[in-house]
Formats: sequence, structure tokens, C-alpha cells
Amino acid sequence: MSILSELKSALSILDVPIETGVFSGIPPDEYLVLTPMTDLFDAFADNKPGYEISEVRISLFTKSNYMQRKSQLTQILLDADFTVTGRWYIGYENDTEYHHYAIDVAKEYKFN
Repeated sequence: MSILSELKSALSILDVPIETGVFSGIPPDEYLVLTPMTDLFDAFADNKPGYEISEVRISLFTKSNYMQRKSQLTQILLDADFTVTGRWYIGYENDTEYHHYAIDVAKEYKFN
């Protein structure tokens, strides 16, 4: 399983559209965009990686108050065993009228 598929599965309970990279089409009042950031190797033995750490930025775009959704997202992610590595308010976009809030997550996978 990949971090993107696990995120989509965990966040599906929100009933908010989720896309990877960029939102295509006409965006609704609230949506999520998943942006893969890094895939790092960790825990080496005999010059071979034992684990891969995948990191993704979850961007919340909403025209309403982002505070409640931020807390809800964070709790869902922690309950699904993701490591939350950072949370940032990116800003209000005047041209689109969206608040943009980012949550960075990481998950470790055994590397075969």
C-alpha cells in the first residue's frame, strides 16, 4: 500500500473531494490536494535500506473557517498512524477566496 492510497482511504470519511498534485475541474467550496514530497531510505543494514519514509503535504482549501477542519484532519491522521510533521496556515487567497492550510505527514514502510 502507498501513502497516497492510505491517505485517501483515511480521509474519505470527511466526504471532501481529494486529488493528487492539483485539483482538476471546478473546485468546490472545500477540497484537499495531496502533494508527494519525499521518499527517503532509512535504517540501513548491509548497505541496503530497511525502510522507506514517504512524506506528503495535505493542502486544505476552504471558503469557510479552517480551524475546525484542521483539528478534525489532524485527529484522523493521528488515529490512522500517520506522523504529523508540521502544520501551517499558508494564507488567504484573495483571488479565489480560499483559506489554504497545509499539514505535512510521514509514514514508514518496510522496504523489500
